[in-house]
Amino acid sequence: MGRVAMTGFVLALVAQAVGAEPLTLRAALEQARQGAGEAVAGRERAQAAAERVRQAKGYRLPSLSLQEIFTRTDSPAEAFALKLNQERFSFPEFMTSDPNQPDPLNTAITRIEAMMPLFTGGELSGRIAQAELAATAADGQARWAAEQAALAAGEAYVMVEQAREYVALLRKARETVAAHVTLAEAYAEQGMLVLSEVLRARVELSRLDDLVAEAEGRARVAEANLSFRLGKGQGTAWELETLPPPAPLTGSYDEWAAAGDTRPDLQAARSLLAAGEREERVRRAAYLPKVGVVARADWVDDTLFGTHGSSTTIMAVASINLFAGGSDRAAVAAARHEARAGREDVNRFAEGVRLEVRQAYEEAATARQRHATARQALEAAREAERITGERFRSGVVRMLDVLDASTARREAETRELVSRADAQVALMRLAVRAGRAADSVLPN
Repeated sequence: MGRVAMTGFVLALVAQAVGAEPLTLRAALEQARQGAGEAVAGRERAQAAAERVRQAKGYRLPSLSLQEIFTRTDSPAEAFALKLNQERFSFPEFMTSDPNQPDPLNTAITRIEAMMPLFTGGELSGRIAQAELAATAADGQARWAAEQAALAAGEAYVMVEQAREYVALLRKARETVAAHVTLAEAYAEQGMLVLSEVLRARVELSRLDDLVAEAEGRARVAEANLSFRLGKGQGTAWELETLPPPAPLTGSYDEWAAAGDTRPDLQAARSLLAAGEREERVRRAAYLPKVGVVARADWVDDTLFGTHGSSTTIMAVASINLFAGGSDRAAVAAARHEARAGREDVNRFAEGVRLEVRQAYEEAATARQRHATARQALEAAREAERITGERFRSGVVRMLDVLDASTARREAETRELVSRADAQVALMRLAVRAGRAADSVLPN
């Protein structure tokens, strides 16, 4: 079993012993898409935008309202009219009273009124279309937020694996240096080694103790960050699968850039631009007449909710704005300029996406190259350490040479570990920047 596999196996056994939750990289990505805070917020905003479409469409339907109005008045005209509406008007009583000085009259009106727009100059249809485009944009933004959350979780997952493996590397290095110290002390007692070299080995052992403690702390922080990215408590323990080597980088830059043109956030921006471009047309509706129908039924009495008198009314209403001080014209012009500005913003956004894809592609290619050279350097460092150790045991080289070879091997292992993690993260970043799922570049 290889060193990395053995490390993963030991860590898995430890995780199971403390009741850790098993987690693969693919599962982490999907869990973040579903449970991360930003992903949940994005879905809620998309649902809110869908409800606004329903709200906009509702304005096309009749509106129905119920009112209860109570008034007490001694106004001659109003008292006379309300008496008639109550159907309590008496002509003999009217002739014997002073109509200019009526007694205060209590009147309660129960009114049901229905209103329906027939023509709004295209304003309602325009607002509905804008709401639908905004809902489409919100859905794209939600998908983009979910994929960003997945990428952040994937990066956190890789960082935990890197931190744990680094701790294992340092512990193994400490064991190696501790063995060197023991051997050096034995040689010093036999007079085969000067004390300064023993002290130098002890200093190196102390330095490794500090590095192990620091690495263990960083591993705990990395685990808390993974839990945070997954929407879990930061004290959650995880049993992670061993991080595999990164998959090969396939496809040219042009292919990745073409995929980036369909990125959800870019599509969302285009939908919002289309909604903004409709604003000028909606604002022009102010130049056209508005036509609607109003139907009303009244029950009038001298007590609340009484029904002594009743009446119905149907009205057709048409209105047109003849002059509004130039505000409508200014609104149309402002919408036109905003649309032009929006087009420029979206074009620049699209160019920025292509630049992001180019940068991510170059980073992924460079990371793979660094990983390849790091693996070669690690093989050389291990062989150099083996040869130096044999020569030390033969009395050819000093203890300091052995320590230097061990340090070089540890640095090569660290470099290989970091480059392997960077290559995996760079591939996932490239996928997301190009509008693909982060797990589309994971090894099968």
